[in-house]
Amino acid sequence: MWAQDGREGTRVADSETRGAGRAEDLAEARRGEGDDERRRRVRRGIAATLVGGTLWGLNGTVSKWLMDTYAIDPLWLACLRQLTACWLFLAAAALTQRGRAQLRGVWGSPRDLLAILGVSVGAILFSQVAYLEAIHWTNSATATIMQSLGMVLVLAYVCLKMRRHPRRREILGIALALVGTFLVATGGNPGQLSLPAEGLAWGLLCAGAAACLSILPARPMARWGNFTVNGLAFLCSGIMLTVAYRPWEHMPALDAAAVVVLVLCVVLGTFGAYALYLQGVKDAGSMRASLLGTIEPVTATVATVVWLQTSFGAADIAGFALIIAMVYLTA
Repeated sequence: MWAQDGREGTRVADSETRGAGRAEDLAEARRGEGDDERRRRVRRGIAATLVGGTLWGLNGTVSKWLMDTYAIDPLWLACLRQLTACWLFLAAAALTQRGRAQLRGVWGSPRDLLAILGVSVGAILFSQVAYLEAIHWTNSATATIMQSLGMVLVLAYVCLKMRRHPRRREILGIALALVGTFLVATGGNPGQLSLPAEGLAWGLLCAGAAACLSILPARPMARWGNFTVNGLAFLCSGIMLTVAYRPWEHMPALDAAAVVVLVLCVVLGTFGAYALYLQGVKDAGSMRASLLGTIEPVTATVATVVWLQTSFGAADIAGFALIIAMVYLTA
């Protein structure tokens, strides 16, 4: 989870970010990057994006397994992931000279520190809690698909900011998203919900959180870098959630297998997936990364069916397909 793990928001880019990605690609080409070198870079970016998205999708399913098998509370898991992944982000920032300069420099900018605090509350904390609660009440496939609806909210933000009307394909994407959400929520029967009301509510909040995660970090990340901003934001949100939730009062009974899986969730499913996706955006471009990122809900769905033996009806599958199609139309 970008986010989603901290992930979830990074997976959805607004138009300014996409424009910057395309501009960077063009600038590199103009600086004389050879065709072979550029193709290798793009292939590397595609591979990184696919692996990162796959890890995110698997991480959601693993989180659901942990919550069901060991009665782990979603908020306890969110505390653990934030307070451990933050140090990996900060360590990654400290590995480069530029990252170390950013880590030192950010403390001299109260305005940017306040912005990072806003990211920690409005993006990281919101997205982590909403995503894990949505998984808890439904399953990782449904939660990940519902999270994709954040694209519609990002589109609305971009249209308002740029003072333009949605394009035809974007309007079609919104229509598909609405129909897809209806099918997932009702199973095609408008007289009843096929999801728990809590699951539907958290799923929609998850979409809102994904949109916030796409929009709020853009400015501080542009100046201080992804790892610095997310490391500090994860740390702040983890501290706030820990103070409010007091996870030591809700300790689950864990065996060695659970501990190993939790470590993998943090290292691979949170930090690793996020780092790979960022590399994919850098090498392949944000447009390709947005489209390739749809492997996340596909992976989550397959893993949920194969591993957790969850069954989906025809209406669910149709709804999933429509929402994924929306991502392609609005990207």
